[in-house]
Amino acid sequence: MDLSANGQLLVCSNRDSGTLTVVDLNDQTVLHEVPVGRHPEGATFVGDSDIVAVAVYAEDQIVFVDTKSGEITGTVDVFDEPYSVVSNSEGTRLWVTLEYPGEVIEIDPDSKTVTRSLRAGSFLRGLAVVEDQRLLVTEYYTGVVKSIDLESWSVAEEWEGSPQDNLARQITVHPDWPKAYLPLQRSVTNVAHGSGSIFPYLGIVNLPGASDQDRKRIQMDSFRGTYVVANPWEVAISPDRKRLYIVFSGTDDMFACDVLDDNYFEIEFAGLIKTGANPRAVKVSEDSQSFYVYNALDFTVDVYDARKLTRKATIKVSDWSGDPEVLLGKKLFYSAHPPMTRRRWISCSSCHPDGDSDGRTWQQPEGLRNTQSIRGLIDTHPIHWSADRDEVHDFEHTIRSPLMGGRGLIAGRVNDMLGEPNAGLSRELDALAAYTNSHPFELSPHAKGGLTEQVERGRKLFFSKQVGCAECHSGEFYTDRQMHDIGTGRNDPTEKMETRYDTPTLLGVYRTAPYLHDGTAATLKDVLTTTNPDDQHGRTSDLNDEDINAIVEFLKVLPYETP
Repeated sequence: MDLSANGQLLVCSNRDSGTLTVVDLNDQTVLHEVPVGRHPEGATFVGDSDIVAVAVYAEDQIVFVDTKSGEITGTVDVFDEPYSVVSNSEGTRLWVTLEYPGEVIEIDPDSKTVTRSLRAGSFLRGLAVVEDQRLLVTEYYTGVVKSIDLESWSVAEEWEGSPQDNLARQITVHPDWPKAYLPLQRSVTNVAHGSGSIFPYLGIVNLPGASDQDRKRIQMDSFRGTYVVANPWEVAISPDRKRLYIVFSGTDDMFACDVLDDNYFEIEFAGLIKTGANPRAVKVSEDSQSFYVYNALDFTVDVYDARKLTRKATIKVSDWSGDPEVLLGKKLFYSAHPPMTRRRWISCSSCHPDGDSDGRTWQQPEGLRNTQSIRGLIDTHPIHWSADRDEVHDFEHTIRSPLMGGRGLIAGRVNDMLGEPNAGLSRELDALAAYTNSHPFELSPHAKGGLTEQVERGRKLFFSKQVGCAECHSGEFYTDRQMHDIGTGRNDPTEKMETRYDTPTLLGVYRTAPYLHDGTAATLKDVLTTTNPDDQHGRTSDLNDEDINAIVEFLKVLPYETP
């Protein structure tokens, strides 16, 4: 979401609708809803112009929209997964984060060309420009903040947080002070309990020029007494420098905070606002008298009085065009409210945001388990590394477990996992399953130029009897859906099951590190080498580096066609 320089227009990208909505704030009416492509994310006005640049995540494009006419004026193709986009003050340059492969690119909006690119980290999402001289970017899975010097076009500084920092989507810079604020999640992976595993935080980074260049974090679930919030998404600072607003998408809450210039407490609670469903963006008017909250699953923007902290208006910006049961399921998936959970700390999306994984390996009751993406889940049952579920409805057990602590969606007894079906016993559970099963595989960006000679070499090795990868990773989804012992798990003293694990699909494997059930393989090459000493996971010990690299390049292009 962004506001025009004159404060008269608001634009918001609608991820589920694939559109950009332009709102006239004078009379709070929708001027245009423009189709831009699948899953638009960041949007920014280009300088003080009427043109908006939109990062269309699933189309690998930056789309330019004229807010006066509602027409698309141009596009720029990028490698993969553009997430955030910002403009310099003059509107002569744009910068974009590409979540995969972790690049920042610079775009000339006049010529619609990419002028520079920089590999700046891993899975970059958050992006902010500081005085047109440098950029701040966040690593999504680690919360690491990096500063990019725009003159030298290089990473100049880096601020690491805790190893538990996770899911840092956005970053906001204070207008005057050398500080940046980022909402993030703390994932305590050695705890399989909802009230001790996921924590919401506001991270604060002291930038160059501050008296103390470090970073700290403020725990949001205890910020207002014992009032628990979940899944922080975005932060905004009012132009008058007095207020900080932070939205929590899991519990549909917002905190309004007074900003303190003390380098210690940093912020002070000023008010609690109950938002609509799944708030994902907040912006403040130039006069600081109003602020705007985007409710992603209500498809609305709420207008608030900043002094009274009361809602003044609700603007409908889009509609859900799919199956209404899938929308119900998505609301449940993102909710940290009862009946999904009891203590509001955690939702399904805390570990599987938008169908992806959280990049973490968790200590589960049965042993170490690497979080898997749920893309293509409907076609790759059974579920979990332990193959302990044969339908998504069996997640009723997770909802009722200590991990989420909810009362569940079925009224009464739930059938055993792998037993009689739980499908059909609850409309809400059926809806949750429909949403969970709705995530398709995306084609690999590594296959955009076709299959190279090296990839073809790797494909032949993969399917050869000599190597044997396809003995288990077979069929169009590259899984035989069976359990196998591949030599892993024996060094885990917490492992409670036989060391046999379900064959995972290899579609989309290029972006789902770490690998194996316990996350012990950091790279695809490690899967074939360091974690496969006895050839139990493909016969690879006799392969040379050229062969290994060829197989890795083949794995990276999966899927190169729709299965």
